[in-house]
Amino acid sequence: MTMVEGHVSAQDLVAGRYRLLEVIHRETNQVCWYGEDVAAERPRLLTRTTLPAGVDPESARRITARVMRTAETMGLLRPGRIATVVDAVVGADALWTVTEWIDGTPLGELLATEGLFNYVRAARIGVDVLDVLEAAHAEGITHGELNPGQVFVREQGGVVVTGFGLAGATLAPRITAPSYASPEQARDERVGPAADLWALGAMLYAMVEGRPPFRDRGRIEATLRSVDRLPLRGPVRAGPLTQAVQGLLRKDSRERLTRPVVREALTRVTNEDPGTVAPPLPGPRLRGVYAAAREAGRNWSRRTMAVGTTLAVVTVAVAVLAVTHQLPGTGTSGSAASARTGKPPTASASASAGGTGTGTGASPSASPSPSATAGALPSGYRRYTAPEGFSVALPAGWGRLRTTRAPDGSYRVLFGAGGDDRTLAVTYSDRVGPDPVVVWREDVEPDLRRHRGYVRIGDIRATTYQGHRAADMEWLSGSGEDRVHTFGRGFLLGGGKGFSLRWTTPAGVFASAADKQALTVFLDTFRPAHV
Repeated sequence: MTMVEGHVSAQDLVAGRYRLLEVIHRETNQVCWYGEDVAAERPRLLTRTTLPAGVDPESARRITARVMRTAETMGLLRPGRIATVVDAVVGADALWTVTEWIDGTPLGELLATEGLFNYVRAARIGVDVLDVLEAAHAEGITHGELNPGQVFVREQGGVVVTGFGLAGATLAPRITAPSYASPEQARDERVGPAADLWALGAMLYAMVEGRPPFRDRGRIEATLRSVDRLPLRGPVRAGPLTQAVQGLLRKDSRERLTRPVVREALTRVTNEDPGTVAPPLPGPRLRGVYAAAREAGRNWSRRTMAVGTTLAVVTVAVAVLAVTHQLPGTGTSGSAASARTGKPPTASASASAGGTGTGTGASPSASPSPSATAGALPSGYRRYTAPEGFSVALPAGWGRLRTTRAPDGSYRVLFGAGGDDRTLAVTYSDRVGPDPVVVWREDVEPDLRRHRGYVRIGDIRATTYQGHRAADMEWLSGSGEDRVHTFGRGFLLGGGKGFSLRWTTPAGVFASAADKQALTVFLDTFRPAHV
């Protein structure tokens, strides 16, 4: 265990060895970062939890020991379902919990970006969380801080729970997310398993209603008073989950539903045909790292709706491009134009950085802009070098919006900016099939067809990109003002390694001059290091 001093910024190293790279989620009194262990050269999840002021060294040792011990115990009880804690440090009235990287997304971030969940999806997540709680309660362990920021939904399915060991570490009745505290916690009474069941009910409520049962009032004391004293507003979108949610959210802990009853109710809902359930309504509420993009909230909904929910992280690089969460990023090319028109690409198109083009169906320029391919970049662009091992020129003001990683080294990085509807996604894997056309056709498109409004434009076309085998695919998805136009390119580096680029814009502006230039710059300047 190590003591750290002062507030740590993204440029500092936590405990002298953990580099903060990107905020992935925020909750009351808690921030989750994607980071790197510079000593072990491994990705890490770092969670900063604000503690009551004046934590002395002895209390700090007790807190860190409790977190490490409880997480280790739970990891043995539910391997793969509990975050593996590798370090815990306290300093400047904050606890930093360092865990192995989790290939999933905080439930709170999914709620913020996707809006409402249908009740079948909510029930499935609820069953997975209940499995973890049952194992904990059987050993006399109460989580006590359960909330959407502590539940990571894995892209392969299932959940990973973090935050064990925080409850009781200080004299505070609730350290994180007071809007998910139970009434007995709000009254600063002794808590037990029933408090976790309340939190499970509150999360189910939030998934189907789009908000917690008691809103965060800005101050912890005010929020806890509302949990204790205000009546529950009954759920209106919970469908067959209504009785279970209401039974879990009974103010008297002795009257709450028991775990077996909850399991039976949730399992019954999960067995329903998900095809009969209406999709979640758009209406994202962006916060945390997405706060700068608040004005583009409707447009983020457009991104998420277009390709559906996040799937497995990059088992096939090109496949993940199109299947994941509508995290776009493509480049158009001469092959793209031919896909729209049915005509073969021109020679100049193929020669232009692997085929950069306009994205309009018109013939691409005979050669890329000199400023894009030479040392200088076009005005308004800057070169970004990613720690993962690639670089690309981005428009001014753009940065990383989201990063997803898998333990095998695969990753996906989404770039964009607040107020800009367009996004670029870069995906890498070392498990790419030998034919990029087949990957698009057999691994990607079957999933895309299940999404609303999906229409492929033209054929999937083989091409070359920077001397590598590549394939382009273009499609529309969504509807109305959420209609988007996506162009994807996947290319092989050899040895099973490959990258994918995907560029997505609102459908009506895909062919604009600014988007043509951005697309050309992306393709002309992208440079992989995985060679």
